[in-house]
Amino acid sequence: MKQIEIYTDGACSGNPGPGGWGAILMYGKHKIEMSGFEKETTNNKMELTAALEALRKLKEPCSVNLYSDSAYLINAFQQGWLDKWIKNGWKRNKNEEVKNVELWKELVSLSNYHRINWIKVKGHADNEYNNQCDKLATTEIKLNSNL
Repeated sequence: MKQIEIYTDGACSGNPGPGGWGAILMYGKHKIEMSGFEKETTNNKMELTAALEALRKLKEPCSVNLYSDSAYLINAFQQGWLDKWIKNGWKRNKNEEVKNVELWKELVSLSNYHRINWIKVKGHADNEYNNQCDKLATTEIKLNSNL
């Protein structure tokens, strides 16, 4: 099974507002940078989209270390939030629906296909790949916000 390193980040100008996401995939000597834009979105949605787009790029089951500064993303997997949400019919509590359900469902599906280690990194610190993902995401916002 191939060992892949993935770094992701999402950004939003306003929340909601125009948003961008960035991801870096690394395998051996190979490195791919990806990014995208949404005209009206949220920061959390961009964080999930970055991870989702990166994982969609993998063509076969892989062992993945996925790094993100998003507590929302990492804690959902690491602290069992997803298990509770699924058990409760995608509700956070009796009255509140989980936001971004379609993204979460696909992330769960991909996490069952790949072996993913979800790793929280400190945002806007000294991690060069997290910083580069942030730059990819914010550049998408700058380039596309005037459309």
